[in-house]
Amino acid sequence: MQFDRLKRRDFVALLGGAAMWPSMASYAQVRPVVGLVSIGATPAEPANFGPFLAQMKELGYVEGQNVVFDRRFAAGDDSLIDGFVADLVRERADIIVATGTRELMATKRATSSIPIVTFAHPDPVGTGFAGSLSRPGSNVTGLTTMDLELYGKRVELLKQVVPTLDRVGVLVSTRQPIYKVGSSWAKKLELDVRSLGIAVDIVEADENNLDSQLATLANGRAKGLVVTSDGVFVAKGRAIAEGAVKHRLPSIFVFREQVRAGGLLAYAASIADLSRRAAFFVDRILKGGKPADLPIEQPTKFELVINLNTSKTLGLDMPPALLAAADEVIE
Repeated sequence: MQFDRLKRRDFVALLGGAAMWPSMASYAQVRPVVGLVSIGATPAEPANFGPFLAQMKELGYVEGQNVVFDRRFAAGDDSLIDGFVADLVRERADIIVATGTRELMATKRATSSIPIVTFAHPDPVGTGFAGSLSRPGSNVTGLTTMDLELYGKRVELLKQVVPTLDRVGVLVSTRQPIYKVGSSWAKKLELDVRSLGIAVDIVEADENNLDSQLATLANGRAKGLVVTSDGVFVAKGRAIAEGAVKHRLPSIFVFREQVRAGGLLAYAASIADLSRRAAFFVDRILKGGKPADLPIEQPTKFELVINLNTSKTLGLDMPPALLAAADEVIE
């Protein structure tokens, strides 16, 4: 990494000798390093970072010429994240872009000075990473998914597909700090769906026991499955989707990639839009903006994705009104 760029102080020192070697200035190119950290992304498939990288290019940032993207994608192995972040801090990355809750937690633990941009966090203010949306007041800024507010809506959508739904299973990651049994989020979800006559069973799972936990929900008479937002669940989207079909659990996810992998439905803020907007935050910071002064943005677009193949496999008739409202239908 140290041979791949000139740090700012090296650049200043080099300019000091420009009078003696004027041609040397043409070789000096400060290339800021932007670290990209994600549990769910893989080196072969940047997943939620695709729109961000495309927008950075549109803004004039060409990798290898005037910017370096240091990709730290864990492919579902969240044990790598602390090491990834430590490396980026040690190598003095100029900005770190972290996707979800645990990525942001690791990054904030590691540095209070390097600017951090997040775009897939459900509630950076409520979890203490920022003072307020309008004035974060720390080294964290970016965008929020407002995901905490959407789980009641997801159950409602699932009930439109499964009218007999009276008990829903909710899959949460064992290591996810926000979505927990007995948490304020869980109590709000139970309250939100009570008026629909639906009971909630929350089951914790990790990459080693996904199928057995799905079986537990099915054996407990759950008639549908809600999969919470988590990087491990993104990376294991296909396994969860196939397990849900195996146990006859119509499913609703957060990310469209999980529906493309075989899930039935997804409903969430447009992650592509949030990812794209994150590039503008990085651009402003590279041009001198301070994260503490850059308001955290809320989503303006929410997307519904439907997999008709999975619907047919489960023997479900997709309501025409839901199909008409979908942003993407996979056939």
